[in-house]
Amino acid sequence: MALEGVRVAGGVDDAGGLAQQMLGLTQDLLAAGSLADVLERVVVTAKDVVGGDLVSVTLRAPDGGFHTPVSTDLVAVELDRLQYEFGEGCCVECALPDGPAAAHSLDLASDTRWPRFGPAAARLGFRALASVALLPEVRAPRLSGALNVYSREAGAFDEADRDALLLLATHASLALAMTEGVTREQLRVEQLREALDSRDVIGQAKGILMARRRIDSDMAFDVLRRTSQNINVKLRDLAATLIDRHHLLD
Repeated sequence: MALEGVRVAGGVDDAGGLAQQMLGLTQDLLAAGSLADVLERVVVTAKDVVGGDLVSVTLRAPDGGFHTPVSTDLVAVELDRLQYEFGEGCCVECALPDGPAAAHSLDLASDTRWPRFGPAAARLGFRALASVALLPEVRAPRLSGALNVYSREAGAFDEADRDALLLLATHASLALAMTEGVTREQLRVEQLREALDSRDVIGQAKGILMARRRIDSDMAFDVLRRTSQNINVKLRDLAATLIDRHHLLD
């Protein structure tokens, strides 16, 4: 793919280097055998090309739900989750089938577009975000997604960074569309497995609370839910911690 019209910091040499990197990435992506292989290669390359502190991929299922199948750090998963929960942010917008090709925020702490997500991300120490649309499935009903890069530094992603990210997403989308492993059925299975695993862990944690505190199932779930919100920890992670350390429970 030609790089005409794409700004790359550093001039022609950097542009040539980026072209070679994209060529190598495309070859690797087309040789990948599964959705996970493709997405893992994409996030690693995004961090190399664009920089930033965290990279993640958002996918949107046919039922409209969002999830993060691949990331460079669990903090990125939490930042994505906040966008899903609030319905705000770059990755949610770009992952919609009719959403923008790209979106970014130079300072999440003061970005008035996302009054809940922005401050929440800033509290976690992240100030800048750039996302581009990622389309693994072009047939209807289209499964859409986004490639997201986070930075602790406000104003971290300039125009050249965003252009490079958009170019990377274009290559990745083409590879994803050609990967046999990218099927609606595979995504359904992965999401079902994740849901069942979470339900099992939360069920065990509820059982511990019911036995120790002598409360019913609804009350036990409410304790977990409120604690999860109060300490800003995912419900499943809180439940897993409780299971691992239940002997410390009063």
